Amino acid sequence: MAREDLIEVQGVVTQIHAGGLYTVKGDNNLEFTARLCGRMRTNRIRVVLGDRVTVGVSPYDPSHGLITFRAR
Repeated sequence: MAREDLIEVQGVVTQIHAGGLYTVKGDNNLEFTARLCGRMRTNRIRVVLGDRVTVGVSPYDPSHGLITFRAR
């Protein structure tokens, strides 16, 4: 699935799990299990607890997503 097909949701990182997984609580009060997208991993952008992020959520499985942007 291309990144353009994902639904973008704003949220806050609430938990950090082992293996590069994050729990993100969206503005619509839904929780997502998310991981970093490839561009954020290659540029070594760090995401810490409490960061405001943009998550690309799949329309087929809305419980998983990709963190595509970290707000400053």
